[in-house]
Amino acid sequence: MRVVQLLPNLNEGGVERGTTELSREYVNRGIESFIISNGGKLVSQITKEGGNHMTFDVCSKNIFTVPYRIFKLRKLLKEINPDIIHARSRVPAWLAYFANKTLKIPFVTTVHGLNSVNKYSQIMTKGDHVICVSEVVKDYILTNYNLKDDKYTIVQRGVDLNKFNPNNVDNEFIINFKKKFNLEDKYIITSVGRVTWLKDYETFIKSIAIVKKDIPNVVGLVVGGVREDKKDYAESLKELAKSLGIENSIIFTGSQNKIAEVYSLSDIVVNASLKMGNVGRTVVESLALNTPVIATTYEGLNNIVEEEINGAIIEVQNENQLAEKIKKVKKLNFTSIIDTIPKEYTLTEMVNTTISVYKKVLKKGKNEL
Repeated sequence: MRVVQLLPNLNEGGVERGTTELSREYVNRGIESFIISNGGKLVSQITKEGGNHMTFDVCSKNIFTVPYRIFKLRKLLKEINPDIIHARSRVPAWLAYFANKTLKIPFVTTVHGLNSVNKYSQIMTKGDHVICVSEVVKDYILTNYNLKDDKYTIVQRGVDLNKFNPNNVDNEFIINFKKKFNLEDKYIITSVGRVTWLKDYETFIKSIAIVKKDIPNVVGLVVGGVREDKKDYAESLKELAKSLGIENSIIFTGSQNKIAEVYSLSDIVVNASLKMGNVGRTVVESLALNTPVIATTYEGLNNIVEEEINGAIIEVQNENQLAEKIKKVKKLNFTSIIDTIPKEYTLTEMVNTTISVYKKVLKKGKNEL
């Protein structure tokens, strides 16, 4: 089998890392893996692990270049001649959808979140089969679009339990990281993800200011890169910390390659995301490192985080509640948090289910010939 995955870029984020991990696992299972993106720092990892990367602009929203890019993408897909096209974002999905009109290659899409309901987002339901990353996403799609029951599959975000393993972390990196950011003897609260409003770092920072009154040595780590168009937002977060008098207690580390080690050195990981924080990749990866998690939830979501079992649940944009939960979790003694991760949230299960979707689509295509 030969699979092409398309996504905007390969810098950082759950979608990007998930795509990279799938590529590696495909190669290990004898599947030829191709990824089409606008490039990024994860490209070298993909090629090192046996995958193929084709740099192509499936990122730009410039409608004037769309016809040319569709033409070029069709030519590229003809050269690769894949069995499956798998689009993971809206712009790549639109380009692939039109490029594939005459090629008629089986087309799979993955809906990663609760995008605005409109014609632009609807492209993610146009796959021959649609993968949804949670029950909530599935319900959202079924409510807002005409999708048949046999056309979707839920595939949860899976964590690589070999990479995210307490026994496999780089302890030297942890020591140097703590020295670099002056984290020795600190109570470390970490939030991981690209610096964007969706992660609600404002609530995170405000909660640290509240907690500091009771836990003087607390520090808040913001671990994630800043895109060019988000620099003003990042500066506003620093100004917020300064206005609260905690500029020395909020540390922006930028993007980090050894993210497992960051989870491991953290006392608590917070996912204050405005949408479905409870099933974010950072949540599962943190739990795999036996680090308790405080996360937002969403109506209809099967929460991975359970109150007092492996962390705590919070409302969105409620800094007072988050502060109280941080203080509460600090007092709890958790045992074997990693054992609370459901099987469907492992990388192995994610790969198995995704491949089964491919086989289902291929079988259906042959039956229709």
